Parts: sequence; structure tokens; C-alpha cells
Amino acid sequence: MKYDVISADCHIDLIWLPPDLFTANASAHLRDRMPYVTNGEDGPQWVSRSGSKFGLMNGMGSAGRLYVPGQIHRSDRMASTGLYEDGQRGIRRLTDPDLRLRDQDLDGVQGEVLYGILGATGRLNDPEAATEVIRIYNQWLADFCDTHPERFAGIACVPGHNMSSAIEELKRVGKRGSVRGVEIPLHKDMNPLWDPYWEPLWAAVNELGLPMHFHTIGAGHPETQGFPLQVQRAAWAVYITGFGIQMASVLMSMIFSGVFEKYPKLRLVIGESGIGWIPYVLEHMDLEWEDQFHDLSLTMKPSDYWHRQCAATYQTDRIGIKLLDELGTENVMWGSDFPHPDGIWPDSQVFIDRELGHLPENVRKKIVCDNAAALYGFSNTESALETA
Repeated sequence: MKYDVISADCHIDLIWLPPDLFTANASAHLRDRMPYVTNGEDGPQWVSRSGSKFGLMNGMGSAGRLYVPGQIHRSDRMASTGLYEDGQRGIRRLTDPDLRLRDQDLDGVQGEVLYGILGATGRLNDPEAATEVIRIYNQWLADFCDTHPERFAGIACVPGHNMSSAIEELKRVGKRGSVRGVEIPLHKDMNPLWDPYWEPLWAAVNELGLPMHFHTIGAGHPETQGFPLQVQRAAWAVYITGFGIQMASVLMSMIFSGVFEKYPKLRLVIGESGIGWIPYVLEHMDLEWEDQFHDLSLTMKPSDYWHRQCAATYQTDRIGIKLLDELGTENVMWGSDFPHPDGIWPDSQVFIDRELGHLPENVRKKIVCDNAAALYGFSNTESALETA
């Protein structure tokens, strides 16, 4: 397989999964607590009997919103390919592996890293059921990736609300194989990542030998009920625009708490974080460490751990590309964010050419292909990885 472009950030969302996936595969005592599809005001929607709502079946973005023409430019562009129209007809282009390959080809992409179900388990408000949802999803994901392992690199989810469940799921994922990384879904009530609570998980992930991921899901939907529409729109703009910056806390917590000092081979990827803010944070981490935090168990500057063990994905970040000398060309991976409405599918080649066209070919290839190929095991016989 020859790879020219690998998207290091794409998605499998719960609302595009087979409608009976969870009810058909759950343990008997949890079956009635699983997400399922029922008729709603705007069409079939994913819900649970506890009152959770996950969005329209085959809807827009991770939350399964109703596609409304003219509201979001990128969604209009995606709709022009028939994506949402097919979804309404029950054609699941995102979770039918062969149809998904066609959408990769349409975008000039030969491989995808697949994040999954993001904040859905948090919205379930049922920790035991959430653990079961994750187990079922991870099994489905492994089977999905097995259909075309040269094109799909799945990221398994790990429950963060219960450590014994997390360790058990990591062992199950490792035994099953077929996925290329693990993700801890972020949610507002989780323990902060500098908390020693997480230590058993870092040790288990390190032993498993797969890269660890955190993917941005925002800071929580703003509470704007009762405010004028213009105020609600402003709050929503803050929420949407601030997604990536929330990942600064993840990066700082993992470095300052000494995770990478203790586990020098563990790799961290922060997904859809953008990259333009990272040099600022790294510099200030170094300054504060040198000024007052030498008592932390770090033997290198904080920024050195970033360069040795961390990476970030972005879909469009003109400012970040100007800072590659600070970031390191090995620490950045491009992704299309397909099929989310802030992504750039099916126009990825336009964005890549516009933002990276001025770079030397070897640097450009690292960002859009070779870094992801090396991390996730995409075997490219014609890649610079093998000819360097």
C-alpha cells in the first residue's frame, strides 16, 4: 500500500452505528440500559431509557444534530456529497467499511485514525452501562478495522470513571488486538489528570505499548437558557472556538505530574487540539519549572518531554504551521476531522496545499503522512520512513 496522506483524526460516532448494536450485544442485566433508536420529532433518534439523548440517527457531527442547509458552511459542503441524505435513507456511509473507503478516496486520503463515541458515555449518566457500551463499541471497532487494516487504525475507548473497569478493558483490548491506540474520553466530572488516581492506568497503558489519546470535546455546553438569542449565539461561539485550547490542561497535567518521566516510552496524542497555542504553553511551562518548580520529579525541561513523547493533531492551523520550528516536525499530525462539521472533508487537499504547499516536501510528508504511519503502523513500502 502506498500512502501519500493519512488523516490522524477521523471519527466513528455513536449515532452512525448499527441501531441494534448495543441492545443486541449487551449482557442480559444491562440490555434495557443501553442506547437504542426510537422515533423522534425530527426522525429516528438515539436515546436511553434513563432519559439520555445522543442525537438523530445518522445525524450531523458527534451530537447527531439535524442538518439545516445554510447554517454551517462546512456541513453544506459535506451535504453536497449526499452524506446526510444517504443517512436519512439508512445508508451508513461512515460505518460501512467499503463505503467509508470511497469517502476516503474522494478526499485523497489512504488511511484514517478513528476516534470513537467521544462524550456519549458521559451523557449516559450510568457508569455501569457506560462500561458495557465501551466494551461493545471496542469489539465492533476491532471487527470494523479488520475489514481493511491497511486503511483503518482504530482508537479503543477506556472508561475513566472506574479504575478496575479501565484496567480490565485495557487487557481485553490488548488480547483482542486490531486497534492501534487507546483513548480516555474527557468529561467534566473526571478526576484531574495530575491526580495519582490515574497511576495504575498509566502503568497499564505503558505495558500495553499502544499510544494514549485524549480528544477535545469542549469545556461543556454553555447554560444560556433565558438569554436573548444574540447572547446565546455569542456563548456558543466561545464554546466552539475554545475547543482546542482546553487541551492545554491535559498537556500540562501529564508533563508536570511526571508521567513521561516515569514512562519514557509512553506516547501521548492530543486530538483535534490545534497546534498554534502549544509553543506558548511549552515556553511558560519551562519558565515556571525553572523559576519555582524544580522540586517536581522531572529531570528535563517540560518542553523536552513534549518533543520526546507527545504529538498533536490539527485540521487547519495557519499560525501553528508558522511555528513548526518550535513544535518539532515529528510532533505534528494533520487530520481531516471527518465527518464532523468543523472538519475539512472532502476538501482536504485544498487545505493541505494552501497551508503546507510552501514547505519542503520531506517536512510536508511528515505532517500529512509519515508521522502517523510510524505511530500507527501503516506499512508504506514507498514511504520516506523506509528510504530515509
